[in-house]
Amino acid sequence: MTKHHEITLLVRDYECDLQGVVNNAVYMNYLEHARHEFLKSRGIDFAEVTASGIHLVIVKAEMEYKASLTSGDDFSIRTHFEQEGRLKIIFHQEVVRCHDQALMLKAKMTATALNGRGRPFVPEKLLEKML
Repeated sequence: MTKHHEITLLVRDYECDLQGVVNNAVYMNYLEHARHEFLKSRGIDFAEVTASGIHLVIVKAEMEYKASLTSGDDFSIRTHFEQEGRLKIIFHQEVVRCHDQALMLKAKMTATALNGRGRPFVPEKLLEKML
């Protein structure tokens, strides 16, 4: 299994602001959806993980906007991950417009898991599925 995952979405009218471009905050939703799909593709159900007492959380979000999507644009989100140390998982994500492969956004999302006491850890069984 590859560490890479890709989904394609379509910009909806209501995601755009008065300037006619996707509002910057909407990209956070796109990226989160792509990460959940990444996990699902590896047999990891976000809701089940949460119900088991493991809380997957973003602890740092870095986003570099390159260009703007507009209503009706098809775009892909490419996601891959790497482990950093014992406690962090880094999701590298790119938003690419489909018709010309233009890079719209690059993101580095740092995540960890919290146990029932709120302590960070990364369960080995979770990492095994992600590899």
